[in-house]
Amino acid sequence: MANSDNKNFAYDEMMVHVAMSSHKYINKVLIVGDVSEDFKNELAKHECKNITYTDELNVDDKFDIILYNKEVPSELEMANVDRCLEDKKGIFVTKASFINSNLEGAKEEIARVGKNFWICMPFSFGHNTLIFASKKYHPQAEIVLQVSDLLEGCNYYNSEVQNAAFVYPQYITKAITGIAKR
Repeated sequence: MANSDNKNFAYDEMMVHVAMSSHKYINKVLIVGDVSEDFKNELAKHECKNITYTDELNVDDKFDIILYNKEVPSELEMANVDRCLEDKKGIFVTKASFINSNLEGAKEEIARVGKNFWICMPFSFGHNTLIFASKKYHPQAEIVLQVSDLLEGCNYYNSEVQNAAFVYPQYITKAITGIAKR
């Protein structure tokens, strides 16, 4: 049962576990923005011990995963994302406009993030949409089952939910075709 104090358990789990269960070799993770103790507890379910927390993308290092717990970065901030992410294998996850109620806004955000990545896909759950972007790993084809299936204490996330979160009704699929990179 979900912690009754944590009303954002689905968000915390999906932001963390979709990325962490899609990357095969995680050394360093960067968390940008304010996060709760519950969010940090979700991170602790993974073996990565090298986690950096910051309010801005002003760090001078390379990371395997960046979890951007803020609105989608501007074009200028996306250059910092590119600078901070491992060259050929990094994963970036950010908040986005809820695609079901703001399709045009979400399309613009997907296009902005996608300029720097080979894979750029929105995923939704509840009333949230996040964007998964990667230079290598695909969030549906490359789920590390030894990680995702062995996570304990999750109230929302599992590998089936991860796959399902990337599936949209036909009108959204058509609207993001050519913008989302799959």
